[in-house]
Amino acid sequence: EVLAQIQQLLGRSETLRDFLQQELDAWRDRQQRACMGAPEDTRLRPLETWFTELGQGLFQLLRLLRALGELRLKVTYERDPLKAETPLLEQRLKELLSYLLQRAFVVEQQPTMPNAFKRPLVLRTATKFSARARLLLRLHDRNHDMEATIHIDRDPPKIKGFRRFNILTSSSKTLLAGDSPQEGLVCDFQYLTLKEQKESRSGKGSKGAGEGPLVVTEELHLITFTLAYAYCGLELELETSTLPFIIISNNSQLSTAWASVLWFNMLSPNLKEHQFFSAPPPAPWPLLAQVLSWQFQSVAERGLSREHLLMLAEKLFG
Repeated sequence: EVLAQIQQLLGRSETLRDFLQQELDAWRDRQQRACMGAPEDTRLRPLETWFTELGQGLFQLLRLLRALGELRLKVTYERDPLKAETPLLEQRLKELLSYLLQRAFVVEQQPTMPNAFKRPLVLRTATKFSARARLLLRLHDRNHDMEATIHIDRDPPKIKGFRRFNILTSSSKTLLAGDSPQEGLVCDFQYLTLKEQKESRSGKGSKGAGEGPLVVTEELHLITFTLAYAYCGLELELETSTLPFIIISNNSQLSTAWASVLWFNMLSPNLKEHQFFSAPPPAPWPLLAQVLSWQFQSVAERGLSREHLLMLAEKLFG
């Protein structure tokens, strides 16, 4: 009967997992729109609460299954259901926990320079920037330091002349709890700087690339966070990536780079599509008009009216 109840709880937990995945996808969409200037709510507290409560229940089930496994070693009999079913249930539970933890590691703050004028995802070499990741499942072993590491272009694309960069400041940090348990588990990388590798445009590693080199303001880069997680005997390497960003070397490239960021986030269904600008698709006017309105709203706290948008459309299309 206990095993049947555990199976039932696992089934309900898988339903909750699917719900959380939908909510997380919706949050990612809101965050992406917020990076384009949209007035979106990107707070993580509700998701953090849901992930943590589901995680607590699953880890409690894991402890129960392990206790049943120890009982089976002490007392057993022929056709004992504990012997056959406990290992299978524990494996199913570990897979569910692994899935949940992988999704619980998210980029809370996309790469941003301190004076970016509400334009994230455009970084300049030799200029400080910051990025922050958060583990939504607030459970960790206090006797085990969880180290987070930051990588840039961990899996570089095979594009001719693709620039490679080094992160000059420390690339690893211990994941820390906030001042109170409610603040969660965060790894806040601040004061990071980038430096282009020497001869990074020499074309090494570009074998098989069919396209010519991209211009600087259309070259997409990614930062990846990895985290060595350990809790209740479960050890995993968690990974999450930022949205693609542009790296420039001087302020004169800022406007063009920002236009690339907007175009990519408007139109690309694949957030790791490095060759998006090899053949960028056109943007439908209703979508472009919405994004232009967000630009004004993020700076002036007021979007463009229908009359303003009609005037812009006439200027652009005649």
